[in-house]
Amino acid sequence: MYCVQCEQSNKGGCAVKIGSCGKSAEVADLQDVLLRVMQGVSAYAARAAAKGTRDAEVDAFTPHAWFTTLTNVNFDADRFTALIARALEIRAKARALAESAGADLTDLPEPALWNPGITQPQLAAAAPMAAIQRFMDRDGPSITGLRNLILYGLKGTAAYSEHARVLGKEEAAISAEFHRLAAFLATDPRGMDALLREALAVGALNLKVMALLDEANTSRFGHPEPTQVRMTPRAGKAILVSGHDLGDLETLLQQTEGKGINIYTHGEMLPANAYPGLKRFAHLAGNYGGAWQNQQKDFAAFPGAILMTSNCLINPELNGYRDRIFTSGPVGWHGIPHVKAHDFTPVINCALAQPGFTEAAPEEFITAGFARNTVLGVADTLLGMIHKGDVKNIFLIGGCDGARPGRNYFHDLAMATPHDSLVLTLGCGKFRFNREEFGDINGVPRLLDIGQCNDAYSAIQIATAVAGALGCGVNDLPLHYAISWFEQKATAVLLSMLHLGLRGIHLGPTLPQFLTPEVLGVLVDKFDIRPTGDAKADLAEMLRAA
Repeated sequence: MYCVQCEQSNKGGCAVKIGSCGKSAEVADLQDVLLRVMQGVSAYAARAAAKGTRDAEVDAFTPHAWFTTLTNVNFDADRFTALIARALEIRAKARALAESAGADLTDLPEPALWNPGITQPQLAAAAPMAAIQRFMDRDGPSITGLRNLILYGLKGTAAYSEHARVLGKEEAAISAEFHRLAAFLATDPRGMDALLREALAVGALNLKVMALLDEANTSRFGHPEPTQVRMTPRAGKAILVSGHDLGDLETLLQQTEGKGINIYTHGEMLPANAYPGLKRFAHLAGNYGGAWQNQQKDFAAFPGAILMTSNCLINPELNGYRDRIFTSGPVGWHGIPHVKAHDFTPVINCALAQPGFTEAAPEEFITAGFARNTVLGVADTLLGMIHKGDVKNIFLIGGCDGARPGRNYFHDLAMATPHDSLVLTLGCGKFRFNREEFGDINGVPRLLDIGQCNDAYSAIQIATAVAGALGCGVNDLPLHYAISWFEQKATAVLLSMLHLGLRGIHLGPTLPQFLTPEVLGVLVDKFDIRPTGDAKADLAEMLRAA
């Protein structure tokens, strides 16, 4: 095992039997094997796509398989063994597709032909061929780091693509570009300029995927609207839903209607409370708990059933709730019941058997739902406030939260922002400060919760619209970025921001280990990326640049 894909990795990388996230060395190796086979799938699918041919099953399996390898998603070795076997079948199908399309199949990269086997002993023996160290020893840390920047960016893009796909939204052009980029990786490229160019191409692709996911969410559930979200529980039976998948939440709400069970969101599901199509359910009771890294405490105290719909799962065996947590979609933990075919009956029965909340807690609320449609709907008001000087600066503060020291930076920065500034926030990083009092400017709340991490698309649309109305570029706006990085979705979003040419991004609290000083130097030179430091000093720097 060797893993540096997320911020919680041990210094120098997780190279132990159990990683910091709880992932075993066996699972880590199986994930490496799966990704290597999937690059082979894309080697064929990309050549077929160049001939105008695609296969829906190949394109659907691809983002799901990649998604399972993200940090804190799937820890089940048996599931990965089955996924690899299926990936080999999909690769054969992709090859047949390319052959039938008349694609040139000479000079195929190694992952297109590699046979790792299908049994766990065979896969364990094959794993070194897919390990990062193999390429690190050959090509050095900088080239390997840039390849990992593309690899992890593709993982995040695949996750967003899968979120959209399960809601019925996918595009052939997006699948084709994903295959092209994964096939590029399969060739083990070693040129720094080409790697950086394709890393930005991942950012361009992820921007399209986030737009597709935005369309999937808003066409299904309506545009988010400013909503008072209850943050304390009601009396009654209860189910807690964590992760990111709004479709699973909707299905669960439908299946629990009239059963006397209150449904609560957790972590990045909080923005679901602002979608008209979801908040119409009277038993969507609000949000419980905070960011993902606190789930073991939150879940242990929750007196009902728990459903994990996507990434951010932490070891459920430690704090006494193992018998009342369930997984769905790409998520897995060995021995934890997995919901199939969106039938949440086991979750519902578990909730009915639990005590639930015996009494309501005092009411506490926060306001969410300031996505692009809401903010742009009052664009004239916002522009007027900027022209008059009532709003002098806008801060985008958010991203992935985590448990390591240094993340209070984002709380301290948000609280120190001047009273004549707006703070846009998204992702679970908002839990650092979303219950603080920020006040308002002329009736407009200073803190605007835009949504989940993928709603970086909303933030980009807002910034682009404001810049266009003011007749300037986005980089000319008094707009400042402080992004909390944690895992691969954040990598994809960062690459989208770099693709758009956004500069001066403060990134932290620690930088990705796969970004060597040489690679970081390139990014600093081209995009003025700035590691987070002291919150007050960074704020002063931002304000001087405005």
